Amino acid sequence: MSDDASGVQPRVGYIGLGNMGAPMAKRLLEWPGGLVVCDMRDDAVAPFVEAGAPRAATPREVAEQATVISVTVLDDAQVTDVICGPDGILQAATPGTVIAVHSTISDETAVSLAERCNAAGVEFVDAPVSGGAGGAEKGELAIMVGGTDTAFAAVKAPFKCYSNMVIHAGEVGAGTRMKLARNLLHFVAFTAASEAQRLAAGAGIDIRKLGKVVRHTDAITGGAGSIMLRDTMDDVEPDDFWFSILSHVRDLGEKDLALALDLGDRLGVDLPLAQRALGAFGPGLGVGLGKAATAAINDARLAAANEEKA
Repeated sequence: MSDDASGVQPRVGYIGLGNMGAPMAKRLLEWPGGLVVCDMRDDAVAPFVEAGAPRAATPREVAEQATVISVTVLDDAQVTDVICGPDGILQAATPGTVIAVHSTISDETAVSLAERCNAAGVEFVDAPVSGGAGGAEKGELAIMVGGTDTAFAAVKAPFKCYSNMVIHAGEVGAGTRMKLARNLLHFVAFTAASEAQRLAAGAGIDIRKLGKVVRHTDAITGGAGSIMLRDTMDDVEPDDFWFSILSHVRDLGEKDLALALDLGDRLGVDLPLAQRALGAFGPGLGVGLGKAATAAINDARLAAANEEKA
């Protein structure tokens, strides 16, 4: 499943040639061990056949020809059928084969599939990707791998054909858990972007211009990822190197959040994420509440108490 003593590379199989799978598999056409492809749609397979890659009619046929097999299909049910179904990979996979699932599935499904694969002497890795079809086209995906050291060693080289960041996240399931955490940030950030646009629109600001500013400055600062440098979520001790830095970030953030919330109040624009962020930002950084958040929380409590008395 990895290079043998003669340096021969394993043949790779690729199942699922959709929006993500096709550009990923395309970059394997030059893989020295060879590529075999499988998809139900003739039009999806045709470009690969024309480029010299043999077509397998079923996942089982892929396993008859390849010992490293990547799977990029729709969901948990399709992944399970591809691997364990009557024409699935496990019907023909030989011991030592590695099955890599790039689809984002449940981590529980990944663990269950790994158990079934291991019973057949087959390695399983959950290997979700980040970077979209554009990243796949350029070979710039990030791949988060959950699996044994042996399996990771087997898939790392072929994965590098379409990725410039292959991370061993840990045991089976860890790749999916890392992907879910990454995408939580992604989609909560999209929700926050919508909230920011509502505030800007309420203030009469051109939200397209706001978008240009956000993309420009995020490209410089790194956006949310720029604060993800610590190796623990424990509170930061005052004598820690990071304390003064993160306290400064907290103070700037709380000040700006408080000002944005004040603007929203005056415009009648509801900003629930900003409200939550004001109280959670400093503790999330591990440095506790700053003056601005403490003052805002105390003001809110006082206002609530006065309302209750009235």
